[in-house]
Amino acid sequence: MPSKTVVVGSAVGLHARPAALIAAAAGELDSDVFLAVPGEESVDASSSLMIMTLGAGNGDSVEVSGDDQAAVDAIAALVEKDLDA
Repeated sequence: MPSKTVVVGSAVGLHARPAALIAAAAGELDSDVFLAVPGEESVDASSSLMIMTLGAGNGDSVEVSGDDQAAVDAIAALVEKDLDA
């Protein structure tokens, strides 16, 4: 399963607005994508509520994984971006 570890770029971390934008993008993909804080259980990236349960803040590492490398890369790019700007 392809995976990529990235650093959260949003100033407020993966909270309401960034989580909603990531979940919407993940929901449009033809592949399942998951997010996890290292050492913790992964969550479905298409659920903004589950993303917020990670408690990932700005500068925290998050592992993005899934069955399709392009989907993993697309969601990883969003996690790295400041989605509050």
